[in-house]
Amino acid sequence: MHILFWCAVLLFFTSVFDVDNSIDSNLFYFSLFLMPVTIATTYISIYKLIPDYLIEKRYFLFGLYSVYTFIISIFGICLSIFFAMAYLSNFKFEEVNTVGRSTVFIITCIYLIVIIASAFKLVQLNLKQSKSNAELKSKILATQLKLKEQELKYLKMQIHPHFLFNTLNTMYGFALKKAEETPEMILKLSNLLDYLLYQVDKPFVSLQEEINHIEDYVSLEQMRFSDTLQVTINKNMSKETIKIAPMLFIPFVENCFKHGAITNGRLRINISIEVKSNTIHFNIKNSITKDSNYNDGLGLENIKKRLELLYPNQYNLQISNDESEFKVALQLNLKSKVADE
Repeated sequence: MHILFWCAVLLFFTSVFDVDNSIDSNLFYFSLFLMPVTIATTYISIYKLIPDYLIEKRYFLFGLYSVYTFIISIFGICLSIFFAMAYLSNFKFEEVNTVGRSTVFIITCIYLIVIIASAFKLVQLNLKQSKSNAELKSKILATQLKLKEQELKYLKMQIHPHFLFNTLNTMYGFALKKAEETPEMILKLSNLLDYLLYQVDKPFVSLQEEINHIEDYVSLEQMRFSDTLQVTINKNMSKETIKIAPMLFIPFVENCFKHGAITNGRLRINISIEVKSNTIHFNIKNSITKDSNYNDGLGLENIKKRLELLYPNQYNLQISNDESEFKVALQLNLKSKVADE
């Protein structure tokens, strides 16, 4: 490619200098004398000045060395013209022929080639840099995605031991008492484990599956608390196909049992799940006493991180409490594409 390019430049010089001159038969050789300084100036520009200084934003050095290159190249062009004319006249200076083009025109033609080659090199470097940036951005995004996936897996693993510990502890107590509810409890635990082991690794599950999971969990806790637990679950879903991330609501439910207080002989928990279009309104509240020392704990901190990873800028979480109730209000604004998948 380089050889073809310089052959084309040589033909270009020969054609543009072929006007009003007295060395028609030797015009090709005259142009040939100009090629070394043209090639040297061009390669200095595209392999040194542009990549080492202009691309690296070392503008002062680029300007300084460009001036040096220009001065030296002008001197080289003048020498090339002098020796070309001397050579073509067999070094008989009294017989030196003239070229119908001025020195300024010759210099302009040479620098036109330098500028064209430099512009092509600059475009080539920019395209290469853009491709490199795109590949780097793609790798960064892939790495960030893997990190998010690992963080989500870690957060899910934090939920599992806490949930299993509570459930198995309850079952152990019923087994010691040889309660009739033990087989039913084992069946519900089996359903929960199925959800825990096979559904939780999915990116999304149906909202109805999540609700069933909550109801099974509440049923197990109902057996443990017996008559001291009062749980109300209200559901209003306009869409049956809506999907969410698995085990998104269960930490809120777990915290109600963990931090809730029995008042007037009962632990009262009210759960409300309402779907309007592609927006889920999840509200949960539990009874507490004014002396309750409630803190976020692992569960709520966990869910906040998961919400930020899974639904950035798509959720609104409000947590509040008064002397008698602790309240959580979560609103998820789901994209229709995700909601219906």
